[in-house]
Amino acid sequence: MGRLYSGSVTRANPLPRLWLISDQRNDAALERALTRLPRGSGFVYRHYHLPDPERLRRFLALRRVARARGHVVILADSALTAREWGADGIYGAPRSLYPRRAGLIHLATAHDMAELGLAARLGADAALLSPVFPTRTHPGGAVLGPVRFRLLARQSRMPVIALGGMTAGRARAISWPRWAAIDGLS
Repeated sequence: MGRLYSGSVTRANPLPRLWLISDQRNDAALERALTRLPRGSGFVYRHYHLPDPERLRRFLALRRVARARGHVVILADSALTAREWGADGIYGAPRSLYPRRAGLIHLATAHDMAELGLAARLGADAALLSPVFPTRTHPGGAVLGPVRFRLLARQSRMPVIALGGMTAGRARAISWPRWAAIDGLS
């Protein structure tokens, strides 16, 4: 199957609304989760815990499943690695995405207005703003909460994807169209 995205997010290549994020703890459920996502969803592959050769093998296996469902596949790594591995884009802190690479989707992580602004200035296509709710990733950590999340997201100059303790019910409760999850989708 060819690439779903031949470039950045555009009207012809819209940003998916739903995103599954990989993690060591959801690894065993990823194939099933990818097949259950609506066609054309997004998948962010992180798997920082694996050594490089094993990380590549796992990425290729999951990319095959994701592409069969028409999902966008984003790699948490460099633009060079994303191109070598056949990903549609890259994910990371705003500065790690710069300089902007044509033909790749750039998804930035953000936790406050300063990071949202930096991501926009550096040309990110969207930002994953987190954590909206308490998460297993950062137990006991500070959260934005729904009100602060919406205030920040509405001021952003780029699309914002809600992350952190998200589930379908919580996405409906905060009335936010784009969201991502680790546990909430796997």
